[in-house]
Amino acid sequence: MTYVISIANQKGGIGKSTTAQSLGAGLFLKGYKTLLIDLDPQRNISYTIGADFTKPTAYEFMTKRATAEEVIQDTPQGKVIPAGENLSNLDLELTSTGKEYKLKEALDPIKKDYDYIIIDTPPALGILTVNALTTSDSLIIPSQADIYSLQGIGQLYKTIQAVRMYCNSKLKIQGILLTKHNTRTILNRDMGELIEDTAKQLDTEVYQTFIRESVVVREAQAKKQDIFTYAPNSNPTQDYLSFIEEVIERSGIHE
Repeated sequence: MTYVISIANQKGGIGKSTTAQSLGAGLFLKGYKTLLIDLDPQRNISYTIGADFTKPTAYEFMTKRATAEEVIQDTPQGKVIPAGENLSNLDLELTSTGKEYKLKEALDPIKKDYDYIIIDTPPALGILTVNALTTSDSLIIPSQADIYSLQGIGQLYKTIQAVRMYCNSKLKIQGILLTKHNTRTILNRDMGELIEDTAKQLDTEVYQTFIRESVVVREAQAKKQDIFTYAPNSNPTQDYLSFIEEVIERSGIHE
């Protein structure tokens, strides 16, 4: 079986793309056949993973202008379908019936080739995020322990409910991941409790692992390396390794 996971939260700057990249790279380094799809027009993952932007991207893939073989690139961090700047045009271009299924239709012929497919979504609740959720088995919501992140989760949940009703009734929220976390601050402790309550309302859980804040994450991205290679002994590296074990356990298909 192939397990498809979207990483989403409409609030920017909460470690969404970092989490998607680290999850994809970590699963790849563990020996899983992994495909990382960048649906964020900002192209952060595509840049960090060293994608070739002269080749077709997720835009051509979703609009059937290019095949999977033409868009999938091999990198030291695993296989990737990079984002193109023109992805942001799809909200206007995709207007016909079935527009929510474009990514699913494009992926179905190659899904069997992978254990995990990880999808990074844009910090917006448009057609790209809906396409990602429509084709996913589960969703991971990165969040910081602050009130704006909670608001972002609430708004995302409305989209999740709509996707479940019209496009993908089996979509599950696998968990909420606390990122850029500092347990020493009173604010983070208080907000952590609120996020636990939010998780219960969404019928999910907060991951036991939280990702500690560290400059090495930005340094690894600047060097176009995954954090496991760049700083194997750092706090966030150890945190992401523990998080990945939780993801594997919660996926329930690769025990």
